Amino acid sequence: MRPLRSTLPAVTRWVAARPGIALLTGYVAELLFRLVLVRHLNFPSVHPDEDSYLVLARVLAGRPPTAIPVGEVLPGGYPLLISPALRLADDPVTAYQLIMGLNAAVNALILPLAYVALRRLGLDRRLAYVFGAVTALLPPVIFYSQFVMTDAVLPVLILAWLLCLHGWLADGPLRRRVWHAVGAGAAAGYAMATHDRGGVVVALTAAVFLGVLLLRRAPWRSTVAGLATLGLGVLGGKLLSAWLRARFGVANSDVGGFLWRGLTDPEAAQRTLTRTAGQIWYFTVSTWGIGGLAVVACLFAVFDRRAPRELRITGGVLVALLVGTALAAAAALPADGRIDDWVYARYTSYLVPSAFLVGAAVLAGSGRRVLVRTAALAAGLTVLLAGAVVLSAGSKLRDELFVLWGLPDVSFLAADWTRLNMFRATAAALVVLAAVVMVRFSGGRRVLPAIGLSLALFGAFATATITAHISVPHEKVSQDTAGTFRRDSGIGQAENVVFAWDVKGSLRDTYAFEAYEGRVWYRDPRWQPVPAEADVLVTPLPLAGQPPEAWWPGHPADWYVDRADATQNWVVWRRH
Repeated sequence: MRPLRSTLPAVTRWVAARPGIALLTGYVAELLFRLVLVRHLNFPSVHPDEDSYLVLARVLAGRPPTAIPVGEVLPGGYPLLISPALRLADDPVTAYQLIMGLNAAVNALILPLAYVALRRLGLDRRLAYVFGAVTALLPPVIFYSQFVMTDAVLPVLILAWLLCLHGWLADGPLRRRVWHAVGAGAAAGYAMATHDRGGVVVALTAAVFLGVLLLRRAPWRSTVAGLATLGLGVLGGKLLSAWLRARFGVANSDVGGFLWRGLTDPEAAQRTLTRTAGQIWYFTVSTWGIGGLAVVACLFAVFDRRAPRELRITGGVLVALLVGTALAAAAALPADGRIDDWVYARYTSYLVPSAFLVGAAVLAGSGRRVLVRTAALAAGLTVLLAGAVVLSAGSKLRDELFVLWGLPDVSFLAADWTRLNMFRATAAALVVLAAVVMVRFSGGRRVLPAIGLSLALFGAFATATITAHISVPHEKVSQDTAGTFRRDSGIGQAENVVFAWDVKGSLRDTYAFEAYEGRVWYRDPRWQPVPAEADVLVTPLPLAGQPPEAWWPGHPADWYVDRADATQNWVVWRRH
């Protein structure tokens, strides 16, 4: 303990004296930590989402269009960001590794942004740095950056958006407020171009801009600049989607239609409300209850006239975005028999850093009585949400399909990687919260650096454990399938390939990205015409004991079986 007591003050004094160098050093450390975690990841493993983003990036990199695994055009903001990797790389593995590096570089920006946010929330340089590092190490922040998915960049984008809203609303020179308003509008527009959740961000941004404009709570020129930038951002996203839709010849995703039907269907009302409660429960548990502190504090701040206007509005926006995202996702997700549908983690995870920062500010800045009261309300909210989900979903939480990838944080907290254990996960999160509050209560503000360091070590351990139990094994399955097929099939990069629908989905979806120069189609040649440009056809094997040709008994004379693999269940056909 003595070395720690002497080292920690020295480090915190160095941070206070040289914040710029400290932030750069911390950013590099965060980046290296992420790179170490993804060093073994070479193939997409979340099908068909990763494959579809990669295919969009492939086309944005100037390569020819092909089949898109999800069958519809997703928002193109994230594929546009990662598309340079597919221009630089000569093979899909290198491209995937470059994208993992790009994800890590963007995701690690949480640290400097968190530092700025905590400074605005009243923490000194040392505490802002320590708790900013904790925020950047949270499992929900890093876990999704280990896949080619929008959640690698959205937490950074949303935190920047909230900082811009706060800077625009705070008193100060007009020029600074104009730039913050422009930043808020641009961040919201890009969020919508990145994922459908961005639609909620855009709606809230427009509502705040218009409300402030009508009530004259900010210089009108700054508000108009923000609204104009927001409009241009939304228009740019629409134009990008239109361009991609023309290239692929498919429709945009119909998330809006699913959302409307989910919200207006009376029979789905209970399911939607239960899922909303489940997502907010997961959100608070995945932040070890500290995100719950933020929700309670923001709700109180909204109605506290003594609080600064910028904090009241941004706090209200944060809670509104949390509830709005959870509700929209709950209504739009299909009923596909998965346990994580009831407590889905991914869609609210982009708010984890922002909420955790607010919770850390409550922990650092509140008096003992206020802190204990806020923590008690946060714990009560968490237990109430868990009880509502258990009572409403009932046996479905045990009997439906358990998908570990969709439940990373609660599986770690419950120390159970085979099923959902809401009681143990809730208890573990509340134990962490109670321990932090008790140490803070007994030791005062002087123990805050030690609390931050302890949480940082716990976050790093949790993230590394989740990576070892989920990310690496998950990718290994895909590598054993897709990587082996690319090597053994003998199909060249420039060949045009038709995949029958019966071929294993992970293999079929991944190859649409792996074939850099060639084109891929998804067809059943037994009842759908094979494109004239096709060079290769991949089908499954027929029933046991039959020759490979038996799967396509009426095949044209110019097609023949080139090779087959009974282990992976595929047959490669070629034209004479």
